Amino acid sequence: MLKVLVVDDDQALRLSVRSALESTKKFSVEEAFDGINALEKVKAAPVNTRAYDIVILDVDMPRLNGLGALKAIKEHDPGIIVLILTAHATVEAAVQSVRDGAYNFLSKPISSDELIALIDKAITAHTLISTLAVSSPVFVDEGRKIIGNTSQMQKVFNVIHKLAKVETPVLIRGASGTGKELVAKAIHFNSARKDEKFVAINCSAIPENLFESELFGHEKGSFTGASERKIGKFQYAEGGTLFLDEVGDMPQLMQVKLLRVLQEKLFMPVGSNREICTNVRIIAATNRPLEEMMRDGRFREDLFYRLNVVPIYLPQLNERKDDLEVLIHIFMRKFNQIHCKRVTTVSKDAMSVLKRYNWPGNIRELENVIEHAFVLENSNSITLGSLPEAVLEAVGVNLVESMEALRSQSETIKKSAQVFSEDEMSADEDLAIDSILSDDDSAESGDEDISMAIPNNGPLDFNVQKEEFEKQFIIKALKTFKGRINQTAIHANIPKKTLLRKIEKYGIVAKEYAEPKL
Repeated sequence: MLKVLVVDDDQALRLSVRSALESTKKFSVEEAFDGINALEKVKAAPVNTRAYDIVILDVDMPRLNGLGALKAIKEHDPGIIVLILTAHATVEAAVQSVRDGAYNFLSKPISSDELIALIDKAITAHTLISTLAVSSPVFVDEGRKIIGNTSQMQKVFNVIHKLAKVETPVLIRGASGTGKELVAKAIHFNSARKDEKFVAINCSAIPENLFESELFGHEKGSFTGASERKIGKFQYAEGGTLFLDEVGDMPQLMQVKLLRVLQEKLFMPVGSNREICTNVRIIAATNRPLEEMMRDGRFREDLFYRLNVVPIYLPQLNERKDDLEVLIHIFMRKFNQIHCKRVTTVSKDAMSVLKRYNWPGNIRELENVIEHAFVLENSNSITLGSLPEAVLEAVGVNLVESMEALRSQSETIKKSAQVFSEDEMSADEDLAIDSILSDDDSAESGDEDISMAIPNNGPLDFNVQKEEFEKQFIIKALKTFKGRINQTAIHANIPKKTLLRKIEKYGIVAKEYAEPKL
């Protein structure tokens, strides 16, 4: 549930907005009566936590107005979405506020449907920024490198905040699969052009003889097959953003014409004698070595410097293995929603394979591998058996041998457990041993090995050792199933009443093994 702060000196309006948002069941809403009160609430959050996801600010308020509060909030946390409420007389100031970091503004009186629709769009843009952390951009700003990776989200917000306020071209560079189009979309949907079109075109997929028509359009009869007039991508994207993917593959003749459009803001459709003005922001991307191509004469220097105003570099996944676990859990949350599953962990052996793999396909390949595992996996953990064979072979893992070794280990553990009297243990509890042993590989690293359940010290007394085994077995089961009583009882084949009785007997606290809340 998203946290919203409504800031207005009009109590009736605050109540109206609060009622509208809370009726959707998607928002938790609090109120502030002016800008200073809003800042106090925003800054009251503990370190490394965000007090509110969205702040709705009125412009005209005593002590500190909305525009002043906006700047202070954005300085404190650029990741907070800010929407401005304004009377008709202050629309010009509200437009300026968008340049200062507000997502958008609404004129009073407020329509509930309009407010909720605007918030939904803002959340979509916010999600793009959050997902942008996956791409780990390096943003060059006046000679300084600002690195925004998954552990430094605030810097990522700063990157987007800077790029959203300017109209200059952006050049995104990185290998295939690093998320170049994702970065372009995040810039567009958080800029002043967010309500206009985002149009993507892949320069490597267009035949050379159709390139000019595709970008600038053509008149009817201008060439063989031109049976009707067609508008090009520049006209179609008017007022918005044109994303030129793989710009390094653009033919040289088109490089000249693109340069003229960037310089003059004019183009001429094929077969036409009239020039058309264009208002389009260009974001280009490439995985080609443009510097080398310039030396060879395959890419124009003047076009390069025109596009390279604000370069962003996307490193390959094998250059930042420390982010791998975070990325895996991002995709796990995504595919849990898509496939309606509850896969929450990665087994120790599977994670070891994923960390050793070189990831030539970068983030796109990682996403595909996790989805492959979701399709095949029947448990609540990604295991070796659900990873693609190509990934296992690349790191030298033989799945058959690994499974045989695991089965051998399980048999050894089961034999150790047989020292306990079968008539002292219920049939259900006996079956539970097999269940936990078979799931042993799905537990995350750091869990105690159940094969050590028989202590080396302590009295050599059967009843004492049996109770110790039962206690360790139940702890192991609770850890495996994240402290969930029902899941533990079902998968470990222990009657729920028996499990609760044993938990009480041994003073075990199930909540201690619950999965931490994100």
